[in-house]
Amino acid sequence: MRIGVDSFVSTVTDPTTGHVVGPAERMEHLLEEIELADRSGLYSFGIGEHHRSEYYDSAPPVILAAAAARTTRIRLGSAVAVLSAVDPVRLFQQFATLDLISKGRIDLVVGRGSFTEAFPLFGLDLADYDTLFSEKLELLLQIRDNVEVTWSGRHRPPLVRQSIYPRPVQDPLPIWVGVGGTPESFARAGFLGLPLMIAIIGGEPRQFAPLVDLYRRAGAQAGHAPERLQVGLHVFGFVGESTQAAADTIYPGWHEMFTKVSRERGFPQPTRQQFDATSGPNGAFFLGDPQTVADKIRRVSDQLGGVDRLSLQMTNPRLAHSDLLRGIELLGTEVAPLVADA
Repeated sequence: MRIGVDSFVSTVTDPTTGHVVGPAERMEHLLEEIELADRSGLYSFGIGEHHRSEYYDSAPPVILAAAAARTTRIRLGSAVAVLSAVDPVRLFQQFATLDLISKGRIDLVVGRGSFTEAFPLFGLDLADYDTLFSEKLELLLQIRDNVEVTWSGRHRPPLVRQSIYPRPVQDPLPIWVGVGGTPESFARAGFLGLPLMIAIIGGEPRQFAPLVDLYRRAGAQAGHAPERLQVGLHVFGFVGESTQAAADTIYPGWHEMFTKVSRERGFPQPTRQQFDATSGPNGAFFLGDPQTVADKIRRVSDQLGGVDRLSLQMTNPRLAHSDLLRGIELLGTEVAPLVADA
């Protein structure tokens, strides 16, 4: 079991002083967080992609390049790259270049994203939601596996014996598929033999067991070896000195984030009772002291038939930089060793 951190690089207001952290200062803090994750022994650090005012992660390759230059061991990646809204040729070139800068420490996780702002921003039709992703994934895999590509589709001009450069250090470049809860997405990833990154943001993690089983069965039926069918989890969480301290530290920011999303999507307003239930032993949030978080990671891994990677998404608009640094340190120095052999 390998443990990492994912960040959406949210805007932050310091909960103690009320200081609104500006974009440049937030980027400085982010790079400090990634450097600490590297020193603390964490396996990976991922950067999301959003095109909204409350996040600063619209250009993940730029952030990852800066992180690659300031780290030596930690793997870096997307969490996730919105493949539907980008040219697969350009995306491959960017991440192949990142792989060269980092000397082979890059993972490319692609998905559809949980928000839709990228579609109108880049002139795309939401009616093409499914075909955009499936077609672009097909092209991305062809580029990964072949220097020279001949391809045609609906959403991009054709390629006729075009060579794509540069080539990455890793051969092949690791490409993961980020999924939510759609059975077709799990089955497709299994059929293609691609590692799976599951975003769990609600409900109970054990409810994903049938979908993980579907993924593995689809992969086996397609002839892929079991070791190729890796399963990763992207989950919301935080590690504190105690479970109560962890909950109290992140609740204000959690309430702010989910209040905004609930208003946009017509959901009921979030409550502290809902937060506490979601943070409990069977909930979607991995929150608590190091032993509590480690126990939950092991339990969920068993429920899903084995998990290879887990990344805690610690984005929070009311989390002080010092508290986030301490959470990363505890995750790397205390939680990760407890689950290393899971």
